[in-house]
Amino acid sequence: MGLVDDASELSDELARVRRDLHRRPEVGLELPHTQERVLAALDGLPLEIETGDSLSSVTAVLRGNPGGAAVLLRGDMDALPVAERVNVPYASQTGDTMHACGHDLHVAMLVGAARLLCEHRDKLSGDVVFMFQPGEEGWDGAGHMLAEGVLDAAGRRAAAGYGLHVTSAAIPQGVFASRTGAMLAASDRLDVTVRGAGGHGASPHRAKDPVPALAEMITGLQTMVTRTFDVFDPVVLTVGVVRAGTRRNIIPDTASFEATVRSFSGAAQARVTDAAVTLVRSVAAAHGLEVDVEYHNEYPVTATDPAETDFLADTVAEVFGEQRFQRMANPLTGSEDFSRVLDAIPGSFAMLGAVPRDVDPAQAAYNHSPWATFDDAVLPDGAALLAELAIRRLAREAVGAP
Repeated sequence: MGLVDDASELSDELARVRRDLHRRPEVGLELPHTQERVLAALDGLPLEIETGDSLSSVTAVLRGNPGGAAVLLRGDMDALPVAERVNVPYASQTGDTMHACGHDLHVAMLVGAARLLCEHRDKLSGDVVFMFQPGEEGWDGAGHMLAEGVLDAAGRRAAAGYGLHVTSAAIPQGVFASRTGAMLAASDRLDVTVRGAGGHGASPHRAKDPVPALAEMITGLQTMVTRTFDVFDPVVLTVGVVRAGTRRNIIPDTASFEATVRSFSGAAQARVTDAAVTLVRSVAAAHGLEVDVEYHNEYPVTATDPAETDFLADTVAEVFGEQRFQRMANPLTGSEDFSRVLDAIPGSFAMLGAVPRDVDPAQAAYNHSPWATFDDAVLPDGAALLAELAIRRLAREAVGAP
């Protein structure tokens, strides 16, 4: 039997893992139940397992034929602070937390890949590192795991790394999608506090009003990204939080905003970092006000290696058929901390459509929605692809193929 057939036999087991996690979602870097469930799912397999020090991670190493390279497979595990609205038997039991981005499916697929590769251990021309990662949703869990040595867990640096991410919309069920180069945006955070002097709303000349300056900064930033950056190397800046004042007739001492900034190249990310800070400080100076500016470069662009992405596409075509792979015309504006892995070693990343069969992908609720729905039917194929990538990539490394 091939890996796809073997994976199909794991369908019920993988669905149970996924649904157990869906019922008890956890947010952030500390995921005690999720970690416990992963360890239980891996129990009895011939794996070398370590848990994280600064987070509830699980790193498992499967030893293949000695002397070969190592390949890393990653699955993120954390949920979101979203109240689930989907009426399914395994709905979240927490009330205010949900696996709205499908990371429960990622865990189940990586568990499936581990089981498949353990069963086909004789085919491995090297070792496989399984990276079960907390804290993808804004906590930089990948950065924590890299700092704790996940890339070298096999005793040497992994030669390549691969990850999958399910979608609840846009891509038809069972279709894998990827692209060469920039696949997801870099993510930055801009925090600004304008400091003035409060006073009566009827006498603004006796105060130093921070609100008009704040408004000018927000509109100026929007103009900056459309007039300073190439439309073919764009920047997206969204102010999602604005705070000022307590009553309409009181000029506040301070006003603040928080923005997310997305870009698609290292050059654009560096430029917008400097340009945004300069603009904000210049506006404050023009108004005679003080300003506190904090600009945080959170995640780099998730950029796939061209050769590794071609390899992924060829593997999908050979295993599932050419119709199961799509080349993405444009990158996604979301961000991923798997970018940390792809910054350090060659590799690729693919989206996998997990839309229920009876739902139009164009009309379905997208990831992060309280209505997001993911179909367990994709679990075996996701597990099989991860396992195939590991086997084939290690074999190529063994014969010195480019």
